[in-house]
Amino acid sequence: MSLETRYLNKTDFESYEDFRENFRLNVPSNFNFAYDIIDEYARLEPDRLALVWCDDHGNEKKFTFGDLKYWSDKTANYLIASGLGKGDKVMLILRRRYEFYFFAFAAMKIGVTFIPSTNQLMKKDIVYRNNAAEVKAIVAYNDPAIIEHVENSMEDSPTVKKYIMVGGTKDKWLDYDKEIEVCSNNWIRPDREMGTRNKDHMIIYFTSGTTSMPKMAVHDFTYPLGHIVTAKYWHRVVENGLHLTVADSGWAKFAWGKLFGQWICGAVQFLYDMDRFDPCNLLEKIEKYQVKTFCAPPTIFRFMLQHDITKYDLSSLTHCSTAGEPLNPEIFNRFKKLTGHEILNGFGQTETTVIVANYEWLSVDPGAMGMPNPAYNIDVVDEEGNSCQVGVEGELVIRDVDTNKPAGLFCGYYKDPESTARVWYNNTYHTGDVVYKDEHGYLWFVGRNDDVIKASGYRISPFEVESAVIEHPSVVECAVTGAPDSIRGTVVKATIVLAKGYQPSEELKKEIQNYVKKVTAPYKYPRIIEFVDELPKTISGKIKRAQLRQDDHKKFESS
Repeated sequence: MSLETRYLNKTDFESYEDFRENFRLNVPSNFNFAYDIIDEYARLEPDRLALVWCDDHGNEKKFTFGDLKYWSDKTANYLIASGLGKGDKVMLILRRRYEFYFFAFAAMKIGVTFIPSTNQLMKKDIVYRNNAAEVKAIVAYNDPAIIEHVENSMEDSPTVKKYIMVGGTKDKWLDYDKEIEVCSNNWIRPDREMGTRNKDHMIIYFTSGTTSMPKMAVHDFTYPLGHIVTAKYWHRVVENGLHLTVADSGWAKFAWGKLFGQWICGAVQFLYDMDRFDPCNLLEKIEKYQVKTFCAPPTIFRFMLQHDITKYDLSSLTHCSTAGEPLNPEIFNRFKKLTGHEILNGFGQTETTVIVANYEWLSVDPGAMGMPNPAYNIDVVDEEGNSCQVGVEGELVIRDVDTNKPAGLFCGYYKDPESTARVWYNNTYHTGDVVYKDEHGYLWFVGRNDDVIKASGYRISPFEVESAVIEHPSVVECAVTGAPDSIRGTVVKATIVLAKGYQPSEELKKEIQNYVKKVTAPYKYPRIIEFVDELPKTISGKIKRAQLRQDDHKKFESS
C-alpha cells in the first residue's frame, strides 16, 4: 500500500495526453509530511521497511516507519528542550547520515524551518548562511572538516545560539547521541492553531550561486506533494523497492530523490554515506542491495562508464534517470548498450520539483529534456512574453503562478523581494533557461540565458557543442563558453578534462575540433580548446561557466 492515492484523483494513465489532461493533485487544507506520510505509515504498517543506510566502513542500519516516528518524536522533544520553536531556523550539515531524517521530520512537526547544507561549506559559506537566514541552531555530524569550519564561523554568527553534534562530543557543542537517550518519544500533533499551516515556511535551500551570492529559495508545507510526479512518473519507483538518488543531504536533489515523493509512493529509501565518490563502490552497492530505481547526475554516469560496468550485476534495476546537468546523447547510448537501460532526463530547479521529464509513455529521444509536468502550466516565450513557435528558442516559464500556484513551486526568495521580482512577475515565473520545442512537443535545452553563445551572427547552444565534444573518447568532462576574440568578437571555447591515458597536445586539439565539425554544424566547433585538471564547480556540483567566461575576459583584457 502506498499513500499517493490519497492525493491524486487518478494514478494510472494510458498516454502522455491522458496524463496531461487528467492529472490532478489534491492538496489538503493542512498538510504536514512528517505527520501525514511518515507517521501515517507508522500507524498503518509500523514494521514496514522505510530506510536502508550504509557507509564505506561496513556499517549498515535499517529503519522501519515505526522507527522513524520514534526517533523523530524524540528529536522533536530534544529540539524543544534545546530552545527551538516554531519559526526558528536550524541548519543541518549531516552528510548522508540517517540522523538527517530524524531532525528534518522533527523540524516539520514543530514548525522549525530547516536549512539542509552540504558538508563542503567553508567558514565564509557558513557565516553568510547563518547571517542571511538568521540561523538559531546548527546540527552537524562529527566530521573534522565540518566541525572546524563551523567553529571558525562561530564568532561571526551572532544569531546562532546552539551547536548540536551528531556522532561525537566536544566543548561548545551539545551531545545529541547522549542527550537524546533521556528524551521522551511521546509527541502529539499540535492543534490547528498551534501547529503548522500549508503556507508556513518548511525548508530553505540556498541556490548554487553560479553568478551571484546564493539566494534563499523558500518552500512551504505543500512542497512534498509536488514530488509525487518526480517519484512516480519520472523516477518510476517500485513499491517496497529500494530507490537510490546520488545526492548529499545539502542539495535540493536530496529532496527530489531521497526525502519526499519516494516515500509518498511507497518506495524504500537507500542512503549510501560515501566518504568520497568512487564509481566502483557505487556499482557494488547497487549490486549488493538490489537497488530497483536509480538517479544520478550525468557526471556520475560518465565516471561509471570509465570502468567495466559489465562486471557488475545490475539486473535488479528497473529504471534509471538523471538531472542536474544536461545528459549528452553519447552517455545515453553507451549506457544503454552496456546495461540495456535508458537514462531518462528530468529537468527542474531548486525553486521547483521536476517540471519537464521523459515519462513512460514517451519514445525517448536522447538529449531531449522531455515534456512538461502537467502540474505546471509550462510555456516557452520570447522577450515580449509571447509563446514561441516550434523550433524557436525562448525562455522556459511557468504561467499562472499567482492565480494557481502549483504545489512544488517555491514561495520566493527569503528576505529578498528584489530577486523574487526579477523572476516572478506578470503571473509568471521565469526560469532563466533557454529552450525550444520540437514538432513532437519535446523540449530541448539550449542553455542558461547568460550561457548561450552569440558568435559570428549565430546563437549557439553550449550544450549542443558539449554533446559533440563529449563523444570524443579522450573527453571526460567539458564546458563550452563564449570567449572574447579581437577579430570575431566572441568565439566558441571548450574547456576539457581528459580521460585517463590522454595527454594535452596541439594534435589532440585539432583532432577534437575536426571531430566536432563532422558531427555538428562547422560554425559551432570550438576555435579555442583548453585542457584542465578539473572544471570549476559550485558546492552542488554545477559547472561555473560564468567563472570560465570571467577568467577569459581578464586574460583578454590583460593581453
